Amino acid sequence: MSRSPSPLPGGGVWASPGLNSPNGSGNGRSSPQKIYRINTNANANAVTWEGAKAKSEGLNGYPSFSTQNSGFFSRHYRRISNSLPSYQGGSDKSYAEKEKLGRGRWMPQDGGKMARLKKAIGQINRKTWYRIGVIAVIVLMYILFYVTPAHYWWRRAKHLGGGKKFVIILAANQGGGVMEWKGPREWAIERDSVRNKKKYANRWGYELEIVDMSTKKRYAHEWRESWEKVDTIRNCLRKYPDAEWFWWMDLNTFIMEPSFSLQSHIFNHLGQETYRDINSYNPLNITHPFSAPYLETEENSPVGDGKPSSINLVIPQDCSGFNLGSFFVRRSAWTDRLLDVWWDPVGYEQKHMEWVHKEQDALEFLYINQPWIRTHTAFIPQRKINSFPPGACSDNGNDTHIHYDQRDHDFVVNMAGCEWGRDCWGEMYNYRELSNFLNRNPWELFKEELVAKAWYEITGQKIKI
Repeated sequence: MSRSPSPLPGGGVWASPGLNSPNGSGNGRSSPQKIYRINTNANANAVTWEGAKAKSEGLNGYPSFSTQNSGFFSRHYRRISNSLPSYQGGSDKSYAEKEKLGRGRWMPQDGGKMARLKKAIGQINRKTWYRIGVIAVIVLMYILFYVTPAHYWWRRAKHLGGGKKFVIILAANQGGGVMEWKGPREWAIERDSVRNKKKYANRWGYELEIVDMSTKKRYAHEWRESWEKVDTIRNCLRKYPDAEWFWWMDLNTFIMEPSFSLQSHIFNHLGQETYRDINSYNPLNITHPFSAPYLETEENSPVGDGKPSSINLVIPQDCSGFNLGSFFVRRSAWTDRLLDVWWDPVGYEQKHMEWVHKEQDALEFLYINQPWIRTHTAFIPQRKINSFPPGACSDNGNDTHIHYDQRDHDFVVNMAGCEWGRDCWGEMYNYRELSNFLNRNPWELFKEELVAKAWYEITGQKIKI
């Protein structure tokens, strides 16, 4: 069998597996090995085919691969040249193609406002843009949550603010009472009281139910007008099915600290803010707890089951007993049962001559005689939700349990009993101004505490900014 001539100098054979090769081991190769020999004889200056091939492939004692820019200057020439300042000679523009330079882009003209504005914007660095963006986001969030109604819905949402669970019931008595009509001072009291409750409800996302106590004339024939609050609470339970707590407030109440939400002030820690054992403060001298052997363990306990979740009625006590000028009722089956018994006309017909304070005395009677009432009733310190003005309900000066103290920032003040020998409008006006003073924003503090006082020191004149 004939073979093609071997490419090795001097002939030879192809390297094959299992065959001996004069140029290597017997392992063989699948392709011929290139071997170049350099002629070292006397005719060294002659250019041979092998020598030219070896020179082109860099086999003359040099590595098989090397960079062309091997020097330091050669490798870093472009970097060094780019870092050097460029020079644009002269103002001679005779060789410039002016039409081509201005083609396809906006060229600012000297003296134009838009040109200067674009140039100024272009000179703003990235860090400045970042700061401008942060400020813009803060301003946008402020406008969104404090100028638009977004903050109301945020605080009202069930899983955010939780304001949807609370309803404020205000006995406004619009249009006058059953027995007499209101005068200008009564209208002014109603205006300030309603505005105060609306502002508070809008701030925290609560519902506000303004009850017109003069519309239900069916109670007038039996002098039962003030008993409407029991019937009104039941109607609100039906009207607001998603609400959990209902806060009854008389017209003569005023919220002094609108920055306090009901959640943070009371209901986030209801067990710590209330007490179940009436012996802690017992102006009625009620015997508590029951000790009958046939009663349940909870009914014989002074604190019921001790769980905040079982509290369905939260009421304050003043110097004479229960006070229903400001109290809370929780939606529950127990509450439905209480309202049924509380509103029972049989009890009213038998005791209405003895119950001078009407529904308030009726509730005290139920608490004294019905063990199931006590297990779900809790009391709250009066100054938490129902502070009295100094001098009310006491002939011995201020009582720290019941009277308002601005140093402690009491939540609500109730001008109870101001119709008898006191000025209801005067008290309402004073507490309204005091609330505005105690809740001044930083800008108002700056104007009144710095600017107005500085003006008074300089001129001796008082100003109101």
